[in-house]
Amino acid sequence: MALFDALLELADDHLVLGHRVSEWCGHAPMLEEDLAMPNMALDVIGTARNLYDYAGKVEGKGRDEDDLAYLRGEREYRNLLLVERPNEDFAHTMLRQLYFAAFMHPYWTAALESPDETVRGIAGKAVKEMAYHIRHTGEWVIRLGDGTEESARRMRDAVTALAIYVDELFEEGAGEGLDALPDRAALRPEWEATIKRIFDEAGLEQVTSPFPQSGGRDGRHGEGLGHMLAEMQSVHRAHPGATW
Repeated sequence: MALFDALLELADDHLVLGHRVSEWCGHAPMLEEDLAMPNMALDVIGTARNLYDYAGKVEGKGRDEDDLAYLRGEREYRNLLLVERPNEDFAHTMLRQLYFAAFMHPYWTAALESPDETVRGIAGKAVKEMAYHIRHTGEWVIRLGDGTEESARRMRDAVTALAIYVDELFEEGAGEGLDALPDRAALRPEWEATIKRIFDEAGLEQVTSPFPQSGGRDGRHGEGLGHMLAEMQSVHRAHPGATW
């Protein structure tokens, strides 16, 4: 069921990234970011909810968004390796979010032309949020990259550390060939243009890894995802069926 699998991949990307960003709540370097980062996390988690809900309906087996989010193990998750990366430091987190948003903005823009009405509806909300995420994280990448010697070093380190995960953004997924969803590989030129524009202002150079990493779509993850899911799923698994 290609559409179900493709929706699940997208939903997992957004949920895992949203949880990672939410880990900054109460730990951000300034009050403004302590408000901004949870809001960005809520944006992508909201998109994840919509995608899980639609995936459950497409599957037709009675599973809802909570079942798909909380009752699958790490090997069943199909998210990109990029989004599960630990936060490390603030530079690392901002760059990871920029890479994702710079891809998802043209993705959702293309999805506005989807023949699938539900996909168009999800895209209509998400594309506006991703535009904001590019603007917000891009400003921080520039601020840090063109800042002090320490901040520039940390941003360069983040570029190097995340380089091996970039190519997976553009690999064929379960939705390849579906009219309902965009072609991921076709979005690379726009992603590269966005990153180049921001990196030029930040005084950074993009790094191309000779050994790119992938496997997230096949359920091959780092050990960090298992720890994250154990925390995220604990309440639901401890109290199955509970409602507020």
